[in-house]
Amino acid sequence: MLDKPDTGPHQPMYVISVAAKMIGVHPQTLRHYENVGLVTPERSEGNIRLYSPADIDRLRQIIRLTDELGVNLAGVQIILDMRERLEELQLEMEAMQAELHAEITRLRKRLIDD
Repeated sequence: MLDKPDTGPHQPMYVISVAAKMIGVHPQTLRHYENVGLVTPERSEGNIRLYSPADIDRLRQIIRLTDELGVNLAGVQIILDMRERLEELQLEMEAMQAELHAEITRLRKRLIDD
């Protein structure tokens, strides 16, 4: 099994106070978001919450939805879940398109060779 890389969007690196300051909220707000399941930061060996850049992006989305658009936290969860599912479907569709393109190329080559 491969170890996690030292960098990247999912690398935990920010303690809760830094993460809260980055997005302009109180650390208790981040604890609340974790309690309701909107974000799940990694934990250090000392059980300290560590937020990744991807977590920070997700938190910014949550703040935008709640503060700017007036969405409640239940609605935020639904929107974020739908967004993730759409991204998954997009990746699946792109993979299927690549497979179809490869098959079309293979069949064209076979027609030309015959």
